[in-house]
Amino acid sequence: MECQDDLRRFEQAVLPHLDAAYNLARWLVRDPSTAEDVVQDAALRAWKYFASLRSGSERAWLLQIVRNTAYSCIKQQHRAGEVSLSVGTNADGDECIDMELPDPQPGPEASLSHRQDLAALDGVLGALPIALRECLVLREVELLSYKEIARVTGVPIGTVMSRLSRARQALRGCTGDRAYVHRRRGDPAGSMDHSTMAGVRE
Repeated sequence: MECQDDLRRFEQAVLPHLDAAYNLARWLVRDPSTAEDVVQDAALRAWKYFASLRSGSERAWLLQIVRNTAYSCIKQQHRAGEVSLSVGTNADGDECIDMELPDPQPGPEASLSHRQDLAALDGVLGALPIALRECLVLREVELLSYKEIARVTGVPIGTVMSRLSRARQALRGCTGDRAYVHRRRGDPAGSMDHSTMAGVRE
């Protein structure tokens, strides 16, 4: 009976945040299938350490586990030599992974302008180091507070703010202030595209 109660509490705490978990995993590992595996592994880890969860912090707690699981997956891919040739480092030595964003409106009706805009966004986000990209996704897509992002990423709030500032500056530099990421919590990964962009909040 106690086990069933624990399972019910776990489901209530975790299930509402699985979309956010998949979004983060997808942006980090850039592969839908791998992202699903990451979320599944993270859910198992979450169950294992469920006793450590503090009430009211379910979302950040789960995303922290997803992030750590995604990083472990990326490291395994590096060791196995399975990482795409598009993975490298930037001038600062930060890891930089290209994104592969699906066209959110596939089909003959998709305009050339939309495809060009999506390709441009793909390039801009792909050029960001993974540390900057994860902060941007957590803030602008998942709407986490600075404190929550600091918990998820394991860095001080000042570092979070610095990374967000650098990520936004990089986006502005590449888009010429023409468009910025619009935050749409709960949308599927890859939903940040020029067709729904607005100003990014500082």
